Amino acid sequence: MSTTPPGRRLRLGLPRRAFSQVLLMQLAIAAGVAVLATGLFLAPLGDQLDDQAMRRALAIAQTTAQQPQIAAGVRETEPSPDGPVQREAERIREATGAEYVVVLDVRGVRWSHTDPRRIGGLVSTDPGEALAGHDVMEIDDGTLGRSARGKVPLRDGDGEIVGAVSVGIAYDSVRARLIHAIPGLFAYAGGALAVGALAAWLISRRVQRQTRDLAFSDIAALLAEREAMLHGIREGVVALDADGRVRLLNDEAQRLLGVGEEAVGRSPEEALGTGRTADVLAGRVAGTDLLTVRGRRVLVANRMPTDDGGAVATLRDRTELDRLGRELDSTRGLIDALRAQDHEHANRMHTLLGLLELEMYDDAVEFVGEVVGDHRATSEQVTEKIRDPLLAALLVGKATVAAERQVALWITDGTRLPDRLIDPRGLVTVVGNLVDNALDAVAGTPRARVEVELRAEGRTAVLVVRDTGPGVPPEQRELVFTEGWSTKEPPAHRERGIGLSLVRTLAERQGGSARVGDASGGGAEFTVVLPEALTEPGAEPALTGAREATGEEA
Repeated sequence: MSTTPPGRRLRLGLPRRAFSQVLLMQLAIAAGVAVLATGLFLAPLGDQLDDQAMRRALAIAQTTAQQPQIAAGVRETEPSPDGPVQREAERIREATGAEYVVVLDVRGVRWSHTDPRRIGGLVSTDPGEALAGHDVMEIDDGTLGRSARGKVPLRDGDGEIVGAVSVGIAYDSVRARLIHAIPGLFAYAGGALAVGALAAWLISRRVQRQTRDLAFSDIAALLAEREAMLHGIREGVVALDADGRVRLLNDEAQRLLGVGEEAVGRSPEEALGTGRTADVLAGRVAGTDLLTVRGRRVLVANRMPTDDGGAVATLRDRTELDRLGRELDSTRGLIDALRAQDHEHANRMHTLLGLLELEMYDDAVEFVGEVVGDHRATSEQVTEKIRDPLLAALLVGKATVAAERQVALWITDGTRLPDRLIDPRGLVTVVGNLVDNALDAVAGTPRARVEVELRAEGRTAVLVVRDTGPGVPPEQRELVFTEGWSTKEPPAHRERGIGLSLVRTLAERQGGSARVGDASGGGAEFTVVLPEALTEPGAEPALTGAREATGEEA
Protein backbone atom coordinates (compact mmCIF):
# COMPACT_ATOMS: atom_id res chain seq x y z
CA MET A 1 0.00 0.00 0.00
CA SER A 2 1.33 3.44 -0.87
CA THR A 3 2.25 5.67 2.03
CA THR A 4 2.17 8.84 -0.05
CA PRO A 5 -0.63 11.19 1.05
CA PRO A 6 -3.40 11.41 -1.52
CA GLY A 7 -2.80 15.11 -2.02
CA ARG A 8 0.86 14.55 -2.96
CA ARG A 9 0.56 11.60 -5.30
CA LEU A 10 1.82 12.24 -8.81
CA ARG A 11 -1.07 12.44 -11.25
CA LEU A 12 -0.18 11.40 -14.77
CA GLY A 13 -2.02 12.24 -17.95
CA LEU A 14 -3.55 15.49 -19.20
CA PRO A 15 -4.17 18.32 -16.72
CA ARG A 16 -7.78 18.77 -15.65
CA ARG A 17 -8.22 22.49 -16.32
CA ALA A 18 -9.49 23.51 -19.74
CA PHE A 19 -6.90 26.31 -19.80
CA SER A 20 -4.01 23.90 -19.27
CA GLN A 21 -5.30 21.34 -21.74
CA VAL A 22 -5.85 23.93 -24.47
CA LEU A 23 -2.39 25.42 -23.86
CA LEU A 24 -0.75 21.98 -23.94
CA MET A 25 -2.55 20.97 -27.12
CA GLN A 26 -1.74 24.25 -28.86
CA LEU A 27 1.92 24.00 -27.86
CA ALA A 28 2.04 20.45 -29.20
CA ILE A 29 0.42 21.61 -32.45
CA ALA A 30 2.82 24.57 -32.75
CA ALA A 31 5.84 22.35 -32.09
CA GLY A 32 4.61 19.73 -34.54
CA VAL A 33 4.03 22.34 -37.24
CA ALA A 34 7.51 23.82 -36.63
CA VAL A 35 9.17 20.41 -36.88
CA LEU A 36 7.15 19.49 -39.97
CA ALA A 37 7.93 22.79 -41.67
CA THR A 38 11.62 22.42 -40.87
CA GLY A 39 11.67 18.89 -42.23
CA LEU A 40 9.80 19.93 -45.37
CA PHE A 41 12.32 22.72 -45.88
CA LEU A 42 15.38 20.58 -45.23
CA ALA A 43 14.25 17.73 -47.47
CA PRO A 44 14.60 19.67 -50.77
CA LEU A 45 17.43 21.87 -49.47
CA GLY A 46 20.08 19.16 -50.06
CA ASP A 47 18.87 18.63 -53.62
CA GLN A 48 18.88 22.37 -54.23
CA LEU A 49 22.45 22.68 -52.97
CA ASP A 50 23.53 19.72 -55.14
CA ASP A 51 21.93 21.32 -58.17
CA GLN A 52 23.57 24.66 -57.43
CA ALA A 53 27.00 22.98 -57.07
CA MET A 54 26.61 21.05 -60.34
CA ARG A 55 25.51 24.17 -62.21
CA ARG A 56 28.45 26.07 -60.77
CA ALA A 57 30.86 23.32 -61.89
CA LEU A 58 29.26 23.32 -65.35
CA ALA A 59 29.58 27.10 -65.61
CA ILE A 60 33.30 26.96 -64.71
CA ALA A 61 33.84 24.17 -67.23
CA GLN A 62 32.06 26.16 -69.96
CA THR A 63 34.14 29.24 -69.16
CA THR A 64 37.34 27.19 -69.26
CA ALA A 65 36.39 25.59 -72.57
CA GLN A 66 35.91 29.06 -74.08
CA GLN A 67 39.58 29.90 -73.52
CA PRO A 68 41.27 29.55 -76.98
CA GLN A 69 44.68 28.83 -75.50
CA ILE A 70 43.32 25.70 -73.83
CA ALA A 71 42.22 24.13 -77.13
CA ALA A 72 45.43 25.30 -78.86
CA GLY A 73 47.56 23.79 -76.11
CA VAL A 74 45.80 20.44 -76.39
CA ARG A 75 46.29 20.42 -80.16
CA GLU A 76 49.85 21.78 -80.34
CA THR A 77 51.65 20.61 -77.16
CA GLU A 78 52.19 17.46 -75.18
CA PRO A 79 50.69 16.86 -71.70
CA SER A 80 53.16 18.15 -69.15
CA PRO A 81 53.05 19.41 -65.53
CA ASP A 82 54.70 22.60 -66.75
CA GLY A 83 52.70 22.93 -69.93
CA PRO A 84 50.46 25.90 -70.80
CA VAL A 85 47.28 23.88 -70.36
CA GLN A 86 48.20 22.90 -66.79
CA ARG A 87 49.13 26.47 -65.90
CA GLU A 88 45.88 27.93 -67.27
CA ALA A 89 43.73 25.21 -65.66
CA GLU A 90 45.33 25.76 -62.25
CA ARG A 91 44.86 29.50 -62.58
CA ILE A 92 41.15 29.01 -63.22
CA ARG A 93 40.83 26.47 -60.40
CA GLU A 94 42.43 28.83 -57.89
CA ALA A 95 40.36 31.75 -59.12
CA THR A 96 37.03 29.93 -58.91
CA GLY A 97 37.64 27.76 -55.80
CA ALA A 98 36.88 24.54 -57.68
CA GLU A 99 38.30 21.29 -56.39
CA TYR A 100 39.81 20.46 -59.76
CA VAL A 101 39.85 21.56 -63.38
CA VAL A 102 40.83 18.68 -65.65
CA VAL A 103 41.44 19.11 -69.37
CA LEU A 104 41.60 15.94 -71.47
CA ASP A 105 41.96 15.10 -75.10
CA VAL A 106 39.73 12.90 -77.24
CA ARG A 107 41.60 9.82 -75.98
CA GLY A 108 40.74 10.62 -72.33
CA VAL A 109 44.34 11.60 -71.48
CA ARG A 110 44.63 14.26 -68.81
CA TRP A 111 46.40 17.53 -69.75
CA SER A 112 45.81 19.11 -66.32
CA HIS A 113 45.16 17.93 -62.78
CA THR A 114 45.62 19.16 -59.24
CA ASP A 115 48.09 16.29 -58.81
CA PRO A 116 50.73 16.84 -61.53
CA ARG A 117 51.68 13.17 -61.32
CA ARG A 118 48.36 12.21 -62.86
CA ILE A 119 48.93 14.33 -65.96
CA GLY A 120 49.28 12.10 -69.00
CA GLY A 121 47.16 9.37 -67.50
CA LEU A 122 43.64 8.36 -68.42
CA VAL A 123 40.70 9.87 -66.53
CA SER A 124 38.90 7.65 -64.00
CA THR A 125 35.38 8.28 -65.31
CA ASP A 126 33.93 7.86 -68.80
CA PRO A 127 34.18 11.15 -70.76
CA GLY A 128 32.28 9.75 -73.73
CA GLU A 129 29.16 11.93 -73.38
CA ALA A 130 31.17 15.15 -73.13
CA LEU A 131 33.37 14.12 -76.09
CA ALA A 132 30.17 13.44 -78.00
CA GLY A 133 29.32 17.16 -77.66
CA HIS A 134 26.96 17.10 -74.66
CA ASP A 135 27.12 19.04 -71.42
CA VAL A 136 27.07 16.80 -68.34
CA MET A 137 26.11 17.54 -64.71
CA GLU A 138 26.42 14.81 -62.09
CA ILE A 139 27.43 13.78 -58.59
CA ASP A 140 30.07 11.12 -58.88
CA ASP A 141 33.16 9.59 -57.27
CA GLY A 142 36.61 10.09 -58.79
CA THR A 143 40.27 9.99 -57.83
CA LEU A 144 39.71 13.00 -55.54
CA GLY A 145 36.58 11.56 -53.92
CA ARG A 146 32.92 12.47 -54.27
CA SER A 147 32.22 15.75 -56.07
CA ALA A 148 29.65 17.71 -58.03
CA ARG A 149 30.82 17.67 -61.61
CA GLY A 150 30.30 19.59 -64.80
CA LYS A 151 31.72 18.33 -68.15
CA VAL A 152 31.65 20.13 -71.47
CA PRO A 153 33.27 19.45 -74.87
CA LEU A 154 36.46 21.39 -75.77
CA ARG A 155 36.40 22.83 -79.32
CA ASP A 156 39.07 24.53 -81.39
CA GLY A 157 38.59 27.60 -83.53
CA ASP A 158 36.92 25.55 -86.25
CA GLY A 159 34.40 24.09 -83.82
CA GLU A 160 35.95 20.65 -83.91
CA ILE A 161 35.98 18.74 -80.65
CA VAL A 162 39.57 18.28 -79.51
CA GLY A 163 38.83 17.15 -75.94
CA ALA A 164 36.76 17.94 -72.90
CA VAL A 165 36.87 19.99 -69.70
CA SER A 166 35.78 18.44 -66.39
CA VAL A 167 35.33 20.66 -63.31
CA GLY A 168 34.57 19.32 -59.84
CA ILE A 169 33.18 21.04 -56.71
CA ALA A 170 34.05 19.21 -53.50
CA TYR A 171 30.94 17.54 -52.12
CA ASP A 172 32.13 18.27 -48.61
CA SER A 173 31.60 21.96 -49.28
CA VAL A 174 28.00 21.25 -50.36
CA ARG A 175 27.37 19.30 -47.17
CA ALA A 176 29.05 22.08 -45.19
CA ARG A 177 26.62 24.63 -46.66
CA LEU A 178 23.70 22.40 -45.74
CA ILE A 179 24.96 21.97 -42.19
CA HIS A 180 25.67 25.68 -41.97
CA ALA A 181 22.09 26.46 -42.99
CA ILE A 182 20.54 24.22 -40.34
CA PRO A 183 21.29 26.45 -37.28
CA GLY A 184 19.72 29.44 -38.99
CA LEU A 185 16.76 27.35 -40.01
CA PHE A 186 16.36 26.11 -36.48
CA ALA A 187 16.61 29.67 -35.23
CA TYR A 188 13.74 30.70 -37.50
CA ALA A 189 11.76 27.62 -36.48
CA GLY A 190 12.46 28.37 -32.82
CA GLY A 191 11.30 31.96 -33.28
CA ALA A 192 8.12 30.79 -34.99
CA LEU A 193 7.59 28.27 -32.21
CA ALA A 194 8.07 30.99 -29.60
CA VAL A 195 5.53 33.23 -31.35
CA GLY A 196 3.14 30.29 -31.61
CA ALA A 197 3.63 29.49 -27.93
CA LEU A 198 2.90 33.10 -26.98
CA ALA A 199 -0.25 33.11 -29.14
CA ALA A 200 -1.28 29.77 -27.64
CA TRP A 201 -0.80 31.17 -24.14
CA LEU A 202 -2.87 34.28 -24.93
CA ILE A 203 -5.65 32.18 -26.46
CA SER A 204 -5.56 29.80 -23.51
CA ARG A 205 -5.82 32.71 -21.08
CA ARG A 206 -8.91 33.89 -22.95
CA VAL A 207 -10.33 30.37 -22.76
CA GLN A 208 -9.51 30.35 -19.05
CA ARG A 209 -11.49 33.54 -18.49
CA GLN A 210 -14.42 32.40 -20.61
CA THR A 211 -14.60 28.96 -18.97
CA ARG A 212 -14.05 30.34 -15.44
CA ASP A 213 -10.97 28.08 -15.13
CA LEU A 214 -13.12 24.95 -15.18
CA ALA A 215 -12.11 21.51 -16.33
CA PHE A 216 -13.68 20.02 -19.44
CA SER A 217 -15.32 17.41 -17.25
CA ASP A 218 -16.79 20.18 -15.11
CA ILE A 219 -18.10 21.95 -18.22
CA ALA A 220 -19.66 18.72 -19.47
CA ALA A 221 -21.21 18.14 -16.05
CA LEU A 222 -22.57 21.69 -15.96
CA LEU A 223 -24.05 21.23 -19.43
CA ALA A 224 -25.72 17.99 -18.37
CA GLU A 225 -27.01 19.62 -15.19
CA ARG A 226 -28.29 22.60 -17.17
CA GLU A 227 -30.17 20.36 -19.58
CA ALA A 228 -31.68 18.42 -16.69
CA MET A 229 -32.62 21.61 -14.85
CA LEU A 230 -34.06 23.43 -17.87
CA HIS A 231 -36.22 20.51 -18.89
CA GLY A 232 -37.16 19.57 -15.34
CA ILE A 233 -38.29 22.85 -13.80
CA ARG A 234 -41.91 23.93 -14.01
CA GLU A 235 -41.01 27.39 -15.28
CA GLY A 236 -40.59 28.36 -18.90
CA VAL A 237 -37.12 29.49 -19.95
CA VAL A 238 -36.41 31.25 -23.26
CA ALA A 239 -32.82 32.21 -24.16
CA LEU A 240 -32.11 34.73 -26.91
CA ASP A 241 -28.79 35.50 -28.62
CA ALA A 242 -27.25 38.91 -29.30
CA ASP A 243 -29.30 39.21 -32.53
CA GLY A 244 -32.54 38.71 -30.62
CA ARG A 245 -33.18 35.21 -31.98
CA VAL A 246 -34.36 32.31 -29.87
CA ARG A 247 -31.53 29.89 -29.14
CA LEU A 248 -33.11 27.77 -26.42
CA LEU A 249 -36.62 26.79 -25.29
CA ASN A 250 -37.20 24.35 -22.48
CA ASP A 251 -40.18 22.00 -22.41
CA GLU A 252 -42.28 24.24 -20.16
CA ALA A 253 -41.69 27.29 -22.37
CA GLN A 254 -42.82 25.32 -25.41
CA ARG A 255 -45.97 24.27 -23.54
CA LEU A 256 -46.80 27.77 -22.26
CA LEU A 257 -46.12 29.51 -25.58
CA GLY A 258 -47.63 26.79 -27.75
CA VAL A 259 -44.56 26.45 -29.99
CA GLY A 260 -42.04 23.70 -30.74
CA GLU A 261 -38.37 23.36 -31.62
CA GLU A 262 -39.03 25.12 -34.92
CA ALA A 263 -38.97 28.43 -32.97
CA VAL A 264 -35.22 28.06 -32.32
CA GLY A 265 -33.23 30.38 -34.58
CA ARG A 266 -36.18 32.69 -35.19
CA SER A 267 -37.06 36.05 -33.66
CA PRO A 268 -39.95 36.23 -31.13
CA GLU A 269 -42.13 37.92 -33.77
CA GLU A 270 -41.45 35.14 -36.29
CA ALA A 271 -42.07 32.41 -33.72
CA LEU A 272 -45.05 33.90 -31.85
CA GLY A 273 -46.44 36.60 -34.09
CA THR A 274 -46.77 40.25 -33.17
CA GLY A 275 -48.16 41.09 -29.74
CA ARG A 276 -47.24 41.80 -26.17
CA THR A 277 -45.67 38.40 -25.56
CA ALA A 278 -43.19 38.90 -28.40
CA ASP A 279 -42.51 42.47 -27.20
CA VAL A 280 -41.78 41.25 -23.66
CA LEU A 281 -39.40 38.53 -24.87
CA ALA A 282 -37.63 40.94 -27.24
CA GLY A 283 -37.13 43.47 -24.42
CA ARG A 284 -39.29 46.22 -25.91
CA VAL A 285 -41.35 46.24 -22.70
CA ALA A 286 -39.30 46.93 -19.60
CA GLY A 287 -40.09 45.96 -16.03
CA THR A 288 -40.37 42.98 -13.73
CA ASP A 289 -43.19 40.45 -13.41
CA LEU A 290 -44.71 41.61 -16.69
CA LEU A 291 -48.14 40.18 -17.41
CA THR A 292 -48.98 38.81 -20.83
CA VAL A 293 -51.68 36.57 -22.27
CA ARG A 294 -50.75 33.71 -24.58
CA GLY A 295 -53.70 31.69 -25.80
CA ARG A 296 -55.76 30.80 -22.74
CA ARG A 297 -52.91 31.39 -20.32
CA VAL A 298 -51.97 34.37 -18.21
CA LEU A 299 -48.16 34.47 -18.00
CA VAL A 300 -45.75 36.40 -15.81
CA ALA A 301 -42.49 37.18 -17.63
CA ASN A 302 -39.12 38.41 -16.40
CA ARG A 303 -36.21 39.19 -18.72
CA MET A 304 -32.53 39.32 -17.72
CA PRO A 305 -29.76 40.46 -20.15
CA THR A 306 -26.64 38.29 -20.45
CA ASP A 307 -22.99 39.30 -20.87
CA ASP A 308 -22.88 38.24 -24.53
CA GLY A 309 -25.61 40.70 -25.52
CA GLY A 310 -28.43 38.18 -25.39
CA ALA A 311 -31.06 37.64 -22.72
CA VAL A 312 -32.86 34.96 -20.74
CA ALA A 313 -36.59 35.27 -20.12
CA THR A 314 -38.53 33.23 -17.58
CA LEU A 315 -42.25 32.53 -17.86
CA ARG A 316 -44.63 31.48 -15.09
CA ASP A 317 -48.19 30.32 -15.57
CA ARG A 318 -50.45 32.31 -13.28
CA THR A 319 -53.75 31.49 -14.96
CA GLU A 320 -54.98 29.62 -11.92
CA LEU A 321 -53.63 32.30 -9.57
CA ASP A 322 -55.36 35.01 -11.55
CA ARG A 323 -58.61 33.03 -11.47
CA LEU A 324 -58.29 32.58 -7.72
CA GLY A 325 -57.58 36.30 -7.37
CA ARG A 326 -60.76 37.12 -9.22
CA GLU A 327 -62.69 34.68 -7.13
CA LEU A 328 -61.18 36.31 -4.05
CA ASP A 329 -62.31 39.71 -5.28
CA SER A 330 -65.80 38.34 -5.85
CA THR A 331 -65.78 36.63 -2.47
CA ARG A 332 -64.73 39.81 -0.73
CA GLY A 333 -67.45 41.70 -2.55
CA LEU A 334 -70.01 39.10 -1.50
CA ILE A 335 -68.74 39.20 2.08
CA ASP A 336 -69.09 42.97 2.11
CA ALA A 337 -72.57 42.64 0.62
CA LEU A 338 -73.53 39.98 3.18
CA ARG A 339 -72.18 42.16 5.96
CA ALA A 340 -74.28 45.04 4.69
CA GLN A 341 -77.29 42.77 4.33
CA ASP A 342 -76.73 41.52 7.84
CA HIS A 343 -76.68 45.09 9.09
CA GLU A 344 -79.76 45.93 7.03
CA HIS A 345 -81.46 42.72 8.16
CA ALA A 346 -80.85 43.70 11.78
CA ASN A 347 -82.42 47.09 11.14
CA ARG A 348 -85.42 45.46 9.50
CA MET A 349 -85.83 43.04 12.39
CA HIS A 350 -85.72 45.89 14.85
CA THR A 351 -88.32 47.72 12.77
CA LEU A 352 -90.48 44.59 12.64
CA LEU A 353 -90.06 44.05 16.40
CA GLY A 354 -91.14 47.65 17.05
CA LEU A 355 -94.22 47.27 14.87
CA LEU A 356 -95.19 44.08 16.70
CA GLU A 357 -94.65 45.63 20.13
CA LEU A 358 -96.82 48.54 19.07
CA GLU A 359 -99.40 45.96 17.96
CA MET A 360 -99.33 47.39 14.43
CA TYR A 361 -99.81 43.98 12.91
CA ASP A 362 -101.11 45.08 9.54
CA ASP A 363 -98.17 47.42 9.06
CA ALA A 364 -95.77 44.61 10.07
CA VAL A 365 -97.26 42.25 7.50
CA GLU A 366 -97.04 44.94 4.81
CA PHE A 367 -93.42 45.69 5.76
CA VAL A 368 -92.35 42.02 5.53
CA GLY A 369 -94.11 41.65 2.20
CA GLU A 370 -92.27 44.62 0.73
CA VAL A 371 -88.86 43.32 1.85
CA VAL A 372 -89.42 39.81 0.52
CA GLY A 373 -90.95 41.12 -2.66
CA ASP A 374 -87.98 43.34 -3.53
CA HIS A 375 -85.49 40.45 -3.22
CA ARG A 376 -87.79 38.07 -5.08
CA ALA A 377 -88.35 40.64 -7.83
CA THR A 378 -84.61 40.99 -8.40
CA SER A 379 -84.05 37.21 -8.62
CA GLU A 380 -87.10 36.65 -10.81
CA GLN A 381 -86.11 39.49 -13.12
CA VAL A 382 -82.73 37.80 -13.76
CA THR A 383 -83.88 34.18 -14.05
CA GLU A 384 -86.79 35.00 -16.35
CA LYS A 385 -84.48 36.67 -18.88
CA ILE A 386 -81.33 34.55 -18.44
CA ARG A 387 -81.98 30.83 -18.43
CA ASP A 388 -78.42 29.67 -17.87
CA PRO A 389 -78.02 29.04 -14.10
CA LEU A 390 -74.34 30.07 -13.94
CA LEU A 391 -74.94 33.44 -15.57
CA ALA A 392 -78.12 34.02 -13.58
CA ALA A 393 -76.39 33.28 -10.28
CA LEU A 394 -73.48 35.56 -11.27
CA LEU A 395 -75.76 38.51 -12.03
CA VAL A 396 -77.83 38.02 -8.85
CA GLY A 397 -74.62 38.13 -6.85
CA LYS A 398 -73.37 41.16 -8.77
CA ALA A 399 -76.70 42.90 -8.09
CA THR A 400 -76.19 42.41 -4.36
CA VAL A 401 -72.62 43.79 -4.59
CA ALA A 402 -73.86 46.73 -6.68
CA ALA A 403 -76.53 47.56 -4.14
CA GLU A 404 -73.93 47.62 -1.37
CA ARG A 405 -71.79 50.00 -3.46
CA GLN A 406 -74.77 52.29 -4.09
CA VAL A 407 -74.97 51.30 -7.75
CA ALA A 408 -78.13 50.31 -9.61
CA LEU A 409 -77.55 47.14 -11.66
CA TRP A 410 -80.26 46.65 -14.30
CA ILE A 411 -80.98 43.83 -16.69
CA THR A 412 -82.43 45.50 -19.79
CA ASP A 413 -85.81 44.57 -21.22
CA GLY A 414 -84.12 43.35 -24.40
CA THR A 415 -82.21 40.64 -22.52
CA ARG A 416 -83.16 37.13 -23.59
CA LEU A 417 -80.62 34.30 -23.32
CA PRO A 418 -81.77 30.67 -23.54
CA ASP A 419 -80.07 27.78 -21.76
CA ARG A 420 -78.19 26.66 -24.86
CA LEU A 421 -74.69 27.97 -24.15
CA ILE A 422 -71.79 25.83 -25.37
CA ASP A 423 -69.28 27.47 -23.02
CA PRO A 424 -71.15 29.04 -20.09
CA ARG A 425 -68.02 29.46 -17.97
CA GLY A 426 -66.28 31.41 -20.73
CA LEU A 427 -69.26 33.76 -20.91
CA VAL A 428 -69.23 34.02 -17.10
CA THR A 429 -65.63 35.24 -17.36
CA VAL A 430 -66.57 37.84 -19.96
CA VAL A 431 -69.67 39.09 -18.08
CA GLY A 432 -67.94 39.10 -14.71
CA ASN A 433 -64.97 41.14 -15.99
CA LEU A 434 -67.14 43.71 -17.76
CA VAL A 435 -69.56 44.14 -14.83
CA ASP A 436 -66.69 44.45 -12.34
CA ASN A 437 -65.03 47.12 -14.48
CA ALA A 438 -68.33 48.97 -14.84
CA LEU A 439 -68.97 48.88 -11.08
CA ASP A 440 -65.46 50.23 -10.46
CA ALA A 441 -66.02 52.99 -13.02
CA VAL A 442 -69.30 54.28 -11.54
CA ALA A 443 -68.63 53.71 -7.84
CA GLY A 444 -68.87 56.97 -5.92
CA THR A 445 -70.60 58.89 -8.74
CA PRO A 446 -74.13 60.35 -8.39
CA ARG A 447 -76.98 58.24 -9.78
CA ALA A 448 -74.57 55.42 -10.57
CA ARG A 449 -76.09 52.86 -12.89
CA VAL A 450 -74.91 49.78 -14.80
CA GLU A 451 -77.00 48.10 -17.48
CA VAL A 452 -76.45 44.57 -18.74
CA GLU A 453 -77.96 43.27 -21.96
CA LEU A 454 -77.58 39.68 -23.11
CA ARG A 455 -79.33 38.44 -26.21
CA ALA A 456 -79.14 35.58 -28.65
CA GLU A 457 -79.10 36.16 -32.40
CA GLY A 458 -79.34 32.68 -33.83
CA ARG A 459 -76.24 30.93 -32.50
CA THR A 460 -74.50 34.23 -31.72
CA ALA A 461 -74.45 35.67 -28.20
CA VAL A 462 -74.25 39.48 -27.90
CA LEU A 463 -73.31 41.10 -24.61
CA VAL A 464 -73.60 44.84 -23.96
CA VAL A 465 -72.59 46.47 -20.65
CA ARG A 466 -73.26 50.20 -20.20
CA ASP A 467 -72.37 52.43 -17.30
CA THR A 468 -72.81 56.07 -16.29
CA GLY A 469 -69.15 56.55 -15.44
CA PRO A 470 -66.62 58.91 -17.07
CA GLY A 471 -66.31 56.76 -20.18
CA VAL A 472 -63.21 55.82 -22.14
CA PRO A 473 -61.41 58.51 -24.21
CA PRO A 474 -61.10 57.64 -27.92
CA GLU A 475 -57.30 57.48 -27.74
CA GLN A 476 -57.49 54.83 -25.00
CA ARG A 477 -60.15 52.55 -26.48
CA GLU A 478 -57.57 50.11 -27.84
CA LEU A 479 -55.20 50.46 -24.90
CA VAL A 480 -57.84 49.23 -22.44
CA PHE A 481 -57.66 45.80 -24.13
CA THR A 482 -53.85 45.70 -23.88
CA GLU A 483 -52.35 43.24 -21.41
CA GLY A 484 -51.01 44.94 -18.32
CA TRP A 485 -52.56 48.36 -19.08
CA SER A 486 -54.85 49.85 -16.45
CA THR A 487 -55.69 53.21 -14.89
CA LYS A 488 -56.54 51.65 -11.51
CA GLU A 489 -54.23 50.81 -8.64
CA PRO A 490 -53.63 47.05 -8.46
CA PRO A 491 -54.77 45.12 -5.38
CA ALA A 492 -52.18 43.53 -3.11
CA HIS A 493 -52.69 39.95 -4.28
CA ARG A 494 -52.56 40.49 -8.07
CA GLU A 495 -52.03 42.96 -10.89
CA ARG A 496 -54.44 44.90 -13.07
CA GLY A 497 -54.72 44.98 -16.83
CA ILE A 498 -55.69 41.36 -17.48
CA GLY A 499 -59.51 41.28 -17.40
CA LEU A 500 -60.29 43.17 -20.59
CA SER A 501 -57.41 41.48 -22.39
CA LEU A 502 -58.92 38.11 -21.51
CA VAL A 503 -62.32 39.31 -22.72
CA ARG A 504 -60.93 40.24 -26.14
CA THR A 505 -58.83 37.06 -26.33
CA LEU A 506 -61.87 34.87 -25.62
CA ALA A 507 -63.99 36.76 -28.14
CA GLU A 508 -61.42 36.71 -30.94
CA ARG A 509 -60.67 33.02 -30.38
CA GLN A 510 -64.32 32.30 -31.19
CA GLY A 511 -64.18 34.54 -34.23
CA GLY A 512 -65.93 37.39 -32.42
CA SER A 513 -64.98 40.85 -31.27
CA ALA A 514 -64.82 43.12 -28.24
CA ARG A 515 -64.99 46.90 -28.51
CA VAL A 516 -65.81 49.95 -26.43
CA GLY A 517 -67.69 53.13 -27.32
CA ASP A 518 -69.80 55.85 -25.77
CA ALA A 519 -73.10 55.01 -24.06
CA SER A 520 -76.15 56.98 -25.14
CA GLY A 521 -76.57 58.63 -21.74
CA GLY A 522 -72.86 59.17 -21.16
CA GLY A 523 -70.28 56.72 -19.87
CA ALA A 524 -68.86 53.67 -21.59
CA GLU A 525 -70.54 50.91 -23.58
CA PHE A 526 -68.71 47.60 -24.01
CA THR A 527 -69.98 45.26 -26.72
CA VAL A 528 -68.84 41.66 -27.07
CA VAL A 529 -70.00 39.44 -29.96
CA LEU A 530 -69.48 35.66 -29.62
CA PRO A 531 -70.40 33.72 -32.79
CA GLU A 532 -71.25 30.02 -32.42
CA ALA A 533 -71.73 30.50 -28.67
CA LEU A 534 -75.11 28.67 -28.58
CA THR A 535 -76.24 25.30 -29.83
CA GLU A 536 -79.05 24.83 -32.29
CA PRO A 537 -82.51 24.73 -30.66
CA GLY A 538 -83.15 21.21 -29.40
CA ALA A 539 -79.47 20.23 -29.34
CA GLU A 540 -77.74 19.25 -26.10
CA PRO A 541 -75.02 21.75 -25.19
CA ALA A 542 -71.54 20.18 -24.97
CA LEU A 543 -70.92 21.58 -21.52
CA THR A 544 -68.42 19.15 -20.12
CA GLY A 545 -65.51 19.60 -22.51
CA ALA A 546 -66.10 23.30 -22.99
CA ARG A 547 -66.28 24.03 -19.31
CA GLU A 548 -63.19 22.05 -18.55
CA ALA A 549 -61.34 23.86 -21.33
CA THR A 550 -62.27 27.31 -20.03
CA GLY A 551 -62.08 26.44 -16.36
CA GLU A 552 -58.33 27.15 -16.40
CA GLU A 553 -58.77 30.84 -17.11
CA ALA A 554 -62.23 31.62 -15.79
